Amino acid sequence: MVVCGDDGLAHRLAAELRGVHDEQVTLVVPPDRRTARPPVVGRARAASAALFDRMVSAAVGTVGRAGPPGQPTGPATGQRTDAEAVLEADEPTEAVLAEAGVARAAALALVYDDDETNIRAALTARRLNPRLRLVLRLYNRRLGQHIEELLDQAAALAAGDGAPGPGAGLDASTTVLSDADTAAPVLAATAVAGTSRVVHTEGLLLRAVERPLTGEDGTGPSTLALLSAGEQPPELLPGDEEVRRAAGRQAVVLEHVSSPTDPESAAPTRRLTGIMPLASLFSRRLRWSLAGLVGCVVALAVTLWLVTGIDLLRACYITLLDLFAIDDPAFKEPLGRQVLQLLSALVGLLLLPVLLAAALEALGTFRTASTLRRPPRGLSGHVVLLGLGKIGTRVLTRLRELNVPVVCVESDPEARGLATARRLRVPVVLGDVTQEGVLEAAQIHRARTLLAVTSADTTNLEAVLYARTVRPDLRVVLRLYDDDFATAVYRTLRAAHPNALTRSRSVTHLAAPAFAGAMLGRQVLGAIAVERRVLLFAAVDVDGHPQLEGRTLREAFRTGSWRALARLGHPDTSLDHVLEKGDRVVVAATRRGLAELR
Repeated sequence: MVVCGDDGLAHRLAAELRGVHDEQVTLVVPPDRRTARPPVVGRARAASAALFDRMVSAAVGTVGRAGPPGQPTGPATGQRTDAEAVLEADEPTEAVLAEAGVARAAALALVYDDDETNIRAALTARRLNPRLRLVLRLYNRRLGQHIEELLDQAAALAAGDGAPGPGAGLDASTTVLSDADTAAPVLAATAVAGTSRVVHTEGLLLRAVERPLTGEDGTGPSTLALLSAGEQPPELLPGDEEVRRAAGRQAVVLEHVSSPTDPESAAPTRRLTGIMPLASLFSRRLRWSLAGLVGCVVALAVTLWLVTGIDLLRACYITLLDLFAIDDPAFKEPLGRQVLQLLSALVGLLLLPVLLAAALEALGTFRTASTLRRPPRGLSGHVVLLGLGKIGTRVLTRLRELNVPVVCVESDPEARGLATARRLRVPVVLGDVTQEGVLEAAQIHRARTLLAVTSADTTNLEAVLYARTVRPDLRVVLRLYDDDFATAVYRTLRAAHPNALTRSRSVTHLAAPAFAGAMLGRQVLGAIAVERRVLLFAAVDVDGHPQLEGRTLREAFRTGSWRALARLGHPDTSLDHVLEKGDRVVVAATRRGLAELR
């Protein structure tokens, strides 16, 4: 396996492949220039540098620094080994990829933060090895679909000549993934109170919730994990006996398995469009004024009908003529008719300023449609989202799909997520969240959840600590880069505020299993975060699998590793159904359990 990248995802992915799946990995990273960087105010860069060292050690062992950039080095002696290697290079050029062994590799992951770099390297790698399995990290989903089709077509044409070569027999597929798309559903589900964790699989919809176990909970695939209690750590995929003994303990329970087309099982969604609702054109006061004038016109028309005895339709017509002052004066008409004409003219005079106000309000609404909205007064029960970068933008979209009210806070007026917030008409507060008054402007004191997903750990932590001084019971979700730091923060906040929900999440921690599964030829369908661990969902073919074929759904289980949940295409299958050839099941598994199912 070859992994190329320039941030924490590359190192975590390499560690995942080596530590969990026992693969031989070559890691291609930019040269370490930390000593040449200018001084930076704050500790965020120092924390990232320290984490870089730990991740390199975890991914490839202690790496020597004897060779120049571009030269692979091994552990202590500076010699490269087959199991672990690091190659330092500024860019994944053709020479660098050839040096990394792409021509004889089984799979290549390109996880640079820049889409163009990944695409250029993928085109080069496909030319070097047409049978290479490619995994790309792209933020632009539409472009990713086209690139995936292009690279798969190139692989098919190259394999059509039947010429043998390195990597013959491998699945030369191309998979385009996004760490933002992988992590956003988990972050959004964690932030929303009472919202089930949802995993969309191939033809199935899995929903899970956190709740205490009761004596009525049966054994089987319903209990996915037991949460930590006191000194007891969390347990993923517990056995039936552990579930029986855990009555009263908080657990992640599989609430529903159904077809996503079932209207009762679908999550509440709302179509997101850029069309302004008609009610937003006019203020409430103006709408009441128009309603009052309409009522006056109806009353005058009915009165004219009763006084003169003419037809009701003709009475309405004459009233409108009087209203707009285009009828003849009622000189020879009865007194009642003359009074009504005067009243209609008076109502017509009142109508002029109302029509002018309506025109001005509509013009002002259209002029401000392209500007950011401010949080409305009286807003409560909303989610305060800090950061509108790649992750924040995806989380915002997901929250609006769930019809959750959101107020965003962003310090960069050029952030990529501002256009999305403007299109979805989401209120935004521009300002540094660490400055006084910014969170108050987002009405944090009436919010349901604070979701901090900026790129700086210290900013997220400072915002959470300040928000807790305003609302000690506020639910908070943090995006933290360093796992050790995240664990310490999570435990401390949970101990200091036991009555408030605290969650810390790492995007690379959530995304790495999906990338690793794609490199191994398996696509991870989804992931559910269980405190600081991750439960993965994948589709597995039963045909020829000794741990699945010939067993029932209830028996297809290994405690703490993996469990079969349902047959794809048959959500209502009995747990006593015997799995046979042709069946395809969705399994919940730990990282190591998914590696065992390989």
